[in-house]
Amino acid sequence: MFSRSILRGFASELRFAAPSSISAAPLPQRACLHQTAWLRTTQQQSQSQPHSPNPETPLGATPRAQDTQPETQQGSKAPSTPTSTINTITPQTRADVPIQKQPVAPTFDSPLEVTKSVMSSLPHLAGQSPHYVVAELHSRPYLLTAGDHLRLPFLMPKVKPGDILRFNRASAVGSRDFTLKGAPHVDERLFECRVRVTGTEAEPLRIKEKTKRRQRHTKTAKSKHRYTIMRVMEVRVKTPEELLEEGAVVVEDAEDTPKIEARS
Repeated sequence: MFSRSILRGFASELRFAAPSSISAAPLPQRACLHQTAWLRTTQQQSQSQPHSPNPETPLGATPRAQDTQPETQQGSKAPSTPTSTINTITPQTRADVPIQKQPVAPTFDSPLEVTKSVMSSLPHLAGQSPHYVVAELHSRPYLLTAGDHLRLPFLMPKVKPGDILRFNRASAVGSRDFTLKGAPHVDERLFECRVRVTGTEAEPLRIKEKTKRRQRHTKTAKSKHRYTIMRVMEVRVKTPEELLEEGAVVVEDAEDTPKIEARS
């Protein structure tokens, strides 16, 4: 609390020397005292601290480290992997396919028996590509060549996209000028037909109304079938050298043995 003598001294100073910033309108005595004290403090602070046009610290919060690499638990940065090295590799041959994706090789009790006529004509058939095969799946024939897309009329169970399957039942294998027909099927050790499962496909939803005579109730039957999509990766005929390495035996010709026919 200011004493009365001090207040009178401040009032006399204001009468004889009024600052330029104070308005000329008459103000109450208490308001003039407070305004004069505020002006003195602001002038002293401005004289003691130099004015800087830019602030010393940013206006935002504490600066953050602009780093895109995550940090591990120890505080060290994770090694960066260039994007050029991360490429999706599409298998082109059987050697590029992982072992767990390759089909299991079949086992036989007896060696393959090949007639002399088939063995003599097999180099012409194996050397002329591309080959085709009439594969049978659930007693339905499919004419396939390498690169074809096959849509089965059903959903094959226990298969996933990326699995590689082998069609081992075929009624005919051939090329442009030669054809090997089976009786009724060609031995699966003479050719290779491999396909890759690419996914599944669904048809549009079908709704069928079923009614009966003299009944007001109408039944609706809904159906939406799904199909398995495959892509033929390889169709080829083995050469005589490969058959001999696998343990094939050359026998004499017979009436019911398959033969390689040449197109005229």
